[in-house]
Amino acid sequence: MTFISYAQNFEDVALWRALKLYGPGFYIDIGANHPSIDSVTRSLYERGWRGVNVEPVQRYHEALCAARPRDVNLCVAVGSKDAGELQFFESPETGLSTLCPEMAAQQSAAGICFTPRKVTTRTLVSLCEEHVPQAPAFQFLKIDVEGFEEQVLQGMDFRRWRPWIVLVESPYHTEPDWESLILAAGYQFALCDGLNRYYVAQERIELLVPLALPPNLLDGFVLCPGHSLSHPADKKTFPQDQYDKALQRAEAAEAQLEAIYASRLWAFGTMVRSLKSRFSRR
Repeated sequence: MTFISYAQNFEDVALWRALKLYGPGFYIDIGANHPSIDSVTRSLYERGWRGVNVEPVQRYHEALCAARPRDVNLCVAVGSKDAGELQFFESPETGLSTLCPEMAAQQSAAGICFTPRKVTTRTLVSLCEEHVPQAPAFQFLKIDVEGFEEQVLQGMDFRRWRPWIVLVESPYHTEPDWESLILAAGYQFALCDGLNRYYVAQERIELLVPLALPPNLLDGFVLCPGHSLSHPADKKTFPQDQYDKALQRAEAAEAQLEAIYASRLWAFGTMVRSLKSRFSRR
């Protein structure tokens, strides 16, 4: 079965490389967003995995409920305490919705529109107590909360609940002020793929090996139709017909390039360039 990647930065490929021998397993996805577009868990769900998707944006929560009947889908936010309600800055068209006022102000200055509203807030501990299988470990925890990472981690008890891999969105040009919380809980840094940071529980140290490199050609995956390769703020996808045309043009270009490399003219040109380089060194 060909592995189809839906995730924005191929996070699902990295996770599958590390965890494919252990599934079907269990995950918690904080900030799940759409069930397919840029989804870290869709490809694993297709392979029998299940978990908890947390998404406070109503339209995405409804889509998750429709597309993921095996999963637990919660229309709440996650923070450092079961606080009842917090102010949520919603921007469903961009995927930049956040509980962080500073992040909302920064994005607003860049032209992103937010609608403030109240959302119910829970801790990771309470979610684990209610929904995680009885074993204290589960396969991975993903956190994508646009600046609210520290509060989410403060609401987790890593002594009781030990996800093997913790994946936190953290662009490479930012300094994570929450990292000490993970390291102090007995996790080791594994990988920064440019957009995310991966951590492995010390008792599952063997997973550092498959996470040593970012996803690449040798992983043997294909992109889902309409895969988004744009900046997270854009959240643009290509219509199927445009995707097919782009794929056809790419395949045609590759065929032309192979024909050029195989031609006698290219071989002759290569020989001439080699001779010129040799004589120029004398």
